[in-house]
Amino acid sequence: MSTVEAHPGLLPGPTEPALLHAPADLHRGRAPGWWGMVFLIATEAMFFMLLLGSYWFLRFRHGPVWPPDGIKKPDLFLVSIATPILLLSSAPMHWAEIGIRKGRVWQLRLGLFLTFVMGGTFLALTSVEYLEKVKEFTPTTDVYGTLFFSITGFHAFHVFVGLLMNLWVQYYAGRGRFDAAHYLPAEVVTMYWHFVDVVWVFIFTTIYLSPHFWP
Repeated sequence: MSTVEAHPGLLPGPTEPALLHAPADLHRGRAPGWWGMVFLIATEAMFFMLLLGSYWFLRFRHGPVWPPDGIKKPDLFLVSIATPILLLSSAPMHWAEIGIRKGRVWQLRLGLFLTFVMGGTFLALTSVEYLEKVKEFTPTTDVYGTLFFSITGFHAFHVFVGLLMNLWVQYYAGRGRFDAAHYLPAEVVTMYWHFVDVVWVFIFTTIYLSPHFWP
């Protein structure tokens, strides 16, 4: 029985070869792992929205002086170095995914390694900043301290999780588990890493820049 006979009216006549050579995803849809990552990103995005919304609510409720209690406005030196490093780390991550889609495992591994180094550098700079901040205020000092360390700390935790995912994919890439037909883990980790980078744009704008522009 021909393909057209088995599925009457689906792809008649001249379009039959397109069905025979169509990508597998056309028939089975997205993998559960892909949808799982989409759901995870959606829930985490809502959580970050709640945190940042709480920051803005309490900031305007507090009064004209922000940060309060004599705390200085956020220093921009370290974060101005860390931010482009983190945001640019999406480039080798995307390059790694493109590589494995074409079967280039070496490109996947190199892109993951570069992303890992850049993400690790971001965390190192964040740690240095925290060591300086705790000399001035802590999470229990006031509402600003609680918000600052909660929001930036929660994001740093996400970066750390992304680095662990990166290592996991690197490990299995080294064992030859990925090729042009099997790369879902690399794809979902790339999605997660892009999410972490995008969230940082909103955190950087809210926590670091806004106090310098809104008195």
